[in-house]
Amino acid sequence: MKKLKNYYTHFKNHHPHHHQSPERKWIFPLAIGSILSLFLLFIATLTSPQGTHILPFYRSISASYSVFVESKLHPLPISTLPPPPRLAYLISGSAGDGGSVKRALLAMYHPHNRYVVHLDLESSPKERSDLFEFVKNHELFKRFQNVKMITKANLITYRGPTMVANTLHAAAILLKECGDWDWFINLSASDYPLVTQDDLLHTFSYLPRDLNFIDHTSDIGWKDHQRARPIIIDPGLYMNKKQDVFWVTQRRSRPTAFKLFTGRIYHAGRIIFCLAVFN
Repeated sequence: MKKLKNYYTHFKNHHPHHHQSPERKWIFPLAIGSILSLFLLFIATLTSPQGTHILPFYRSISASYSVFVESKLHPLPISTLPPPPRLAYLISGSAGDGGSVKRALLAMYHPHNRYVVHLDLESSPKERSDLFEFVKNHELFKRFQNVKMITKANLITYRGPTMVANTLHAAAILLKECGDWDWFINLSASDYPLVTQDDLLHTFSYLPRDLNFIDHTSDIGWKDHQRARPIIIDPGLYMNKKQDVFWVTQRRSRPTAFKLFTGRIYHAGRIIFCLAVFN
């Protein structure tokens, strides 16, 4: 740098009357700036024996970058969500409902749940056999072993006690063979879910495990005269062919040993409730 300055002074003294062009006026500042830049770049690349950079501003820049990159790479916290429940389903159908039972089963299937399917005695042996082979050979069902079929078909009469008996039969199978579920839900082949099983399990995980969903009331009103007092006969208990229930002309008195409730056959009952029913 000293030699360059002497050269510039010597050049200026020997050419006092030389007209300097605008380009030559910037030669010296440009050269000085280039030399300083190279010098700083060289210093910035120097490191100490410990492997750290000598210049403090370089360390501060590196530290500032770590705030935006490395400092954010933390392990995710452990989830505190409650464990999902396990649901047990009964999906039942009658003659011509084999395809609908398969559709409902696939739509509501989840490896975490338990399932029982049933086609009543009015369906053909071939239809029941097709459903049995479907359950037996499906890859998912074979892997998780969580789908059962009631092979001994029951004859079910709508509005008759055989509907209740079939529901209790399915609940007994679920309690005996896989009693690790939380809620029992009975459905028909015509039912179809409006939400996914993941969403349903997530919602149920925040509910108390002793909660039952049963549509019932003790204010039976007109049903006391038309449903509680009449005596009905369910042909499904005695015959092999489905018929509607028929009514007996005599009427009984209203029972006083217990209180009557009315409601819907479809429900979501806690496993404790199902055990209480059987006991």
